[in-house]
Amino acid sequence: MDSWWRDAVVYQIYPRSFADSDGDGVGDLAGITARLGYVAGLGADAVWLTPFQRSPQADHGYDVSDYRDVDPLFGDLAAFDALLAEAHARGLRVIVDVVPNHCSAEHPLFRAALAAGPGSAERARFHFADGRGPGGDEPPNNWPSVFGGPAWTRVTEAGGRPGQWYLHQYAPEQPDWNWRNPRTAEFFDDVLRFWFDRGVDGLRIDVAHGLVKAQGLPDLPDPHTVAPMRLRGNPLACDQDEVHDVYRRWRVLADSYDPPRALIGEVNLDPERAARYVRPDELHQAFAFAFVTAPWDARRWRDIGSRLLAHGDVTWVVENHDVVRTPTRYGNAARARAALLTILGLPGAAYVYQGQELGLPEVAVPSSARQDPAWARSGISRDGCRVPLPWHRDPAGAFGFSPAGSAPPWLPVPRGWGEHATEAEPETLALCRAALALRRRWLADGLGADDAVEWAVHDGDLLLAVRGKGLAVAVAMGGRPVPLPAGDVMLASGPLTGDGHLPPDTAVWLSRRRPAGPGRGPGSP
Repeated sequence: MDSWWRDAVVYQIYPRSFADSDGDGVGDLAGITARLGYVAGLGADAVWLTPFQRSPQADHGYDVSDYRDVDPLFGDLAAFDALLAEAHARGLRVIVDVVPNHCSAEHPLFRAALAAGPGSAERARFHFADGRGPGGDEPPNNWPSVFGGPAWTRVTEAGGRPGQWYLHQYAPEQPDWNWRNPRTAEFFDDVLRFWFDRGVDGLRIDVAHGLVKAQGLPDLPDPHTVAPMRLRGNPLACDQDEVHDVYRRWRVLADSYDPPRALIGEVNLDPERAARYVRPDELHQAFAFAFVTAPWDARRWRDIGSRLLAHGDVTWVVENHDVVRTPTRYGNAARARAALLTILGLPGAAYVYQGQELGLPEVAVPSSARQDPAWARSGISRDGCRVPLPWHRDPAGAFGFSPAGSAPPWLPVPRGWGEHATEAEPETLALCRAALALRRRWLADGLGADDAVEWAVHDGDLLLAVRGKGLAVAVAMGGRPVPLPAGDVMLASGPLTGDGHLPPDTAVWLSRRRPAGPGRGPGSP
């Protein structure tokens, strides 16, 4: 079986912000298709597309009203088919997002549930419940929403009277499916078949640890312990044992195709819990989020890396469309480049978020221009990492994101954004291309996801990860130079001094297949 996903470098595309072909200020599928040559030239193995399915866009596509169609904002099914064909022609596999925890409040099945009334089979597809307190004026339980505020919204029944409440772990426009109702599994079987039959190579599963809720929807002992934007903080709303039955069912379906389709889960749990989702009969991969939340600290990275690899294949990631960009989060661009080189040098799959290869910083989007639905409810905005990509130095068309003379982009781009443009060939772009080319050579030489890694911290701040077959990743994570470990430097995230020391905030790939010869200085082969 071709297990391509185990060692793949997957380039994440946020369609709204990648490339706008029609000038409406929003990225689209045709824009992606026109730029796939750039992604292939980078050296990626696959692209992951965040939701482009039909949606009112209350949460920018994560509120799906039709799982088997393309939203007109992005194109149509013909445009998707053209994208898929072009990607495959360029040797890129395609992973599509599926959102099974919740749908849009405009989904026909939810609209039917509202119309059908309490106790109906239609409402049983979701989590409707009577309220508590006098007149049912209080929510059915004390669960908070991930986006802030209560996780329940009251509906108005026929005749205008206040009625039941429905559960939404995210925005009120995103009602949760009831996965204890067998019709939900049958519905999503058809969704998976639709995209698999169309030829997609895999699915990324949003909130994969969610779906099934605790039986009876009991109160949390202390809802104040649940932080905004962290579903995992509510153990009653996620990681229930029954969710594994869903993925066993999906694995049978994915494996029935030739070649088998890949299932990649967004499982934002501790490594030990997340490992349960990638058992042989469940998902193929689960994202490793620990580096996303870790500080720039050698011991923390050592401990996290050891824990992750102790539980099987890892999908390394330090950026995505929900977190602050690494140059801003880590404090400078040098650390962001070092982090990128580090994850690309470790065994297993790596995910690169669009613009990460350009070294894009987080953008301070003005409050008046923010679009993220979480902003109004929690005071947290993800817009800063979603600003449209700069393709050209010239500011026309939002630095090449749109054709010249187009409508303003859906999020404002800052002045000087063109200095990060692909056309400007920023330092991080050259590093990423070189790393992916060298990584492919490693795979051709027999390295892969099964390589053992020995982790260590030397001289206080030097993180060292030694892979099998004589390769190592070294990162200086402190504020001073540290002695460069033995070996020939194959690639470095920044300039080296040549004095036998590794500068602060710099990562290198080392070959230890033969000792460095006398007087041999660090440098690329």
